[in-house]
Amino acid sequence: MVLPEDSNNAVVDALNKIHEALEDNNIVLNRIANHYDSIVPTMKKNQEAVLDDNRSALDHMYESIFKPSS
Repeated sequence: MVLPEDSNNAVVDALNKIHEALEDNNIVLNRIANHYDSIVPTMKKNQEAVLDDNRSALDHMYESIFKPSS
């Protein structure tokens, strides 16, 4: 939406500022959505891997400490 720039009407000025703010907010929201879309699948995959593994935290700790070298 583009309103006449040469107008001295306060309503037109306010609407232009609101429009610019909405455009800026959309840019920020798109960046947040892109970040979310890149992070969530990895988090979900990691959660599923943890839930599929029935070993306790101590089992994991001892495995990492005492794992035989190849």
